[in-house]
Amino acid sequence: MGDQDLLDLAESIFADSAASGTGLDAGLWTTLEQTGLARMTLPEAAGGSGGTLTDAAAVWQAAGAHAARVPLVETELAAWLLNVHRMEIPAGPLTVVSGELSVRDAGQVRLGVGGTVTGVPWARDAAGIVLLTRAEVVLLRPAQVTVTEGANLAEEPRDTVAVDATVPIDAWSSSLASCHAELRLRAALGRSQLLAGAARGALARTVRYAGERVQFGRPIGRFQAVQQQLALAAAEVAAAGAAASAAASTAEREGFGAPATAFAVAAAKARTGEAAGEVARIAHQVHGAIGFTREHDLRLLTTRLWAWRDEDGSDAHWQAELGTTVLAAGPDALWPMVTGSP
Repeated sequence: MGDQDLLDLAESIFADSAASGTGLDAGLWTTLEQTGLARMTLPEAAGGSGGTLTDAAAVWQAAGAHAARVPLVETELAAWLLNVHRMEIPAGPLTVVSGELSVRDAGQVRLGVGGTVTGVPWARDAAGIVLLTRAEVVLLRPAQVTVTEGANLAEEPRDTVAVDATVPIDAWSSSLASCHAELRLRAALGRSQLLAGAARGALARTVRYAGERVQFGRPIGRFQAVQQQLALAAAEVAAAGAAASAAASTAEREGFGAPATAFAVAAAKARTGEAAGEVARIAHQVHGAIGFTREHDLRLLTTRLWAWRDEDGSDAHWQAELGTTVLAAGPDALWPMVTGSP
């Protein structure tokens, strides 16, 4: 499937989904599973589509643009972690979280797992919860955990998971290597794509509204002040999309262990986080009071922009990391870092 065909497929699927409501859109998830978009980067031998990171980025941006109620990024992360450790990958939506849990011997073929982890995305709907502790990867099934429901600002599931269970050895692995660092980068990369897409979706709705809302005998989109704000929002959307796409391309080309990838992902998450605030502000200014109501679908995107910019590291967090990297490298390394040149 070509790049444009993939994008057209993703856009058509997400455009037909029901963005309003809360919780998992089960019908949409089934469609994503059937079309191979649910696990884009997982190898075909492991049940995925064998796609590239740039393929996945295009799908994730489309999901963000339509406020899709599915754990696409979380499933990709969980499936990647399980596949790396040659563990069973359950069918259905998955989620992954890092946390400090106790792991103890419970016989020759089982381990005991105990503790509580907060803010787990989509835990209530997950067929499997992958926990990355300091020294272990553990796959938990729904029957092995107690889930207390919670939500982020966009009313997406962010649950508390309490664990007191024993798991078989084949649901556990201790060969972590550099998984913590890579998981962190992969999560930030995925969140950047969702942010870039949501910013694009918010701008599209705002431009459409500005062309429909008539004030003083003409659409408000014809007023210079409104046009100026829309132009500023469009610049933010373009910058966010470019940063997010560049990070995916760099990760695909260099791998997640490369310094260039760490730099590109940090820049993408910082830039999309900055854009989120500006685009949401302008969108609500143009819409006026109606944009703040629960009945208006603008909130589906702006609340995600506000929530996602702080998840997987805020823009301030990644800006600080960029600054630390640049200072450590010295002045002669700055230009090559920015341009990607040798």
